[in-house]
Amino acid sequence: MPKVELEPALTPGHRTTIENLFQLYVHDFTDFWIERRVELQEDGRFPPYPWLETYWSDPSRAAYLIRADGQLAGFVLINAFSHSGLPSDHDIAEFFVARHYRREGVGRAAALAAIQARPGQWELAVARKNTGAQAFWRGIALAAAPQIDELDLDDDRWNGLILRFVVA
Repeated sequence: MPKVELEPALTPGHRTTIENLFQLYVHDFTDFWIERRVELQEDGRFPPYPWLETYWSDPSRAAYLIRADGQLAGFVLINAFSHSGLPSDHDIAEFFVARHYRREGVGRAAALAAIQARPGQWELAVARKNTGAQAFWRGIALAAAPQIDELDLDDDRWNGLILRFVVA
């Protein structure tokens, strides 16, 4: 397995890198939307992620590049948004690992590093149609905490699985 590290995304260059990776992320994620949410723009790109700037202006949010053996492999965005409406300290807002690093343990190592570095109440929301991610995130939650609560929502806040757990 490659050596996996989270690099804090602190510079304008890091932001540009995440903006670029978002194109791949959105393309992958369109398979899991129940209805189309975005259209390609005339320049052939998906619209920018509307909340990206807040990861450099809001101290409760954090952005990281994922590196595998020093090479760029993806990104993770962490915030405190609660899809369930219940109190929460942390949430994986967005998580992307490039396809050629998947199934090598890179995603697992990056997710656990992000979660275990932040004690408190966590919430992970996974889209209903993304069954592979549901299994992945259940495994992460079980590795991070001794007990997890699962919610299945289908309302205006979220449609899918929500995992809640506490990291000591």
